Amino acid sequence: MNNAKSIAVGAALILGAFTASTASAATTLESVKEKGHLQCGVTSGLPGFSQPDENGNWTGIDVDTCRAVAVAIFGDAKAVQFTPLTAKERLTALQSGEIDILSRNTTWTLTRDASLGLNFTGVNYYDGQGFLINKGIGVDDATQLDGATVCIQAGTTTELNLADYFRAKGMEFKPIVFDTSEQTVQGFASGRCDVLTSDRSQLAALRSKLADPSSAKILPNTISKEPLGPVVRQGDDQWFNIVKWVLFTQINAEELGVTMDNVDDMLKSDNPNIQRLLGTDGDMGAKLGVPADFGYKVVKQVGNYGEMYNRNVGPDTALGLDRGLNALWTDGGIMYAPPVR
Repeated sequence: MNNAKSIAVGAALILGAFTASTASAATTLESVKEKGHLQCGVTSGLPGFSQPDENGNWTGIDVDTCRAVAVAIFGDAKAVQFTPLTAKERLTALQSGEIDILSRNTTWTLTRDASLGLNFTGVNYYDGQGFLINKGIGVDDATQLDGATVCIQAGTTTELNLADYFRAKGMEFKPIVFDTSEQTVQGFASGRCDVLTSDRSQLAALRSKLADPSSAKILPNTISKEPLGPVVRQGDDQWFNIVKWVLFTQINAEELGVTMDNVDDMLKSDNPNIQRLLGTDGDMGAKLGVPADFGYKVVKQVGNYGEMYNRNVGPDTALGLDRGLNALWTDGGIMYAPPVR
């Protein structure tokens, strides 16, 4: 056998082995079904986003995002287990397969999307970085923070944004870095820093943990774009599509006026958009590999996007966050989903 032929045969054998191995590998959906539950990575405790109560029951908008995916697969919002992760642990946990989905107020960036083997499946909260200060320091604007000591969480885009902002303004700061958001707010509360910086939604959540939340305020400045959303591993398009379209289904449901309370009545709707959303017409579920009525079950058990937002972080919660950018595009925000068609 000549050298060229031997190389060709060797390459064919390697390709065949690779193809067989790839074909035999279980997809994420198959793996999740075999386990009987979805494994979801969340924060170790951030009010409004992912927080366990004294009985270990998790709540929050990121938690509900995972519950909605569990509903689409199993028809049961309880078929999910939560893995609390620090900012430094979260991406590695997803890459290694320890979790099936990461839903942990994680910012979508080019580097994370293109070089870590990960895919962002959409945005469940549009945010921006801000500053929380003790009112006693007498500052009303971030441009007055030259020389400040700043508490910050490691492993976040916040660190880079902070350095960029101060450098652009010709100011200096001293960073005090912590591993978890809990440690960060404790450092702020104990006076180790003048300022705590993070996403504005997280600042509202951390302020609610202070002994006297009224002693601190969030400055008006927003210094970055922080589109937060669920993340999956690259290489499994079906799983990517399932997670993506569950969130899109919730956004479309709000736009179409389908809620937890009226979804049963909406099954009788003659609106073709609602029929496709709830599975009474078309084969949307089959295209994803989930039951035909997955949209109905997601709305029935978890709610549309607006319901998920309002009960976790909305104006009537401890965080008291207005919809702002997270309002539907028809209501002055930028929350927008492709059509179910």
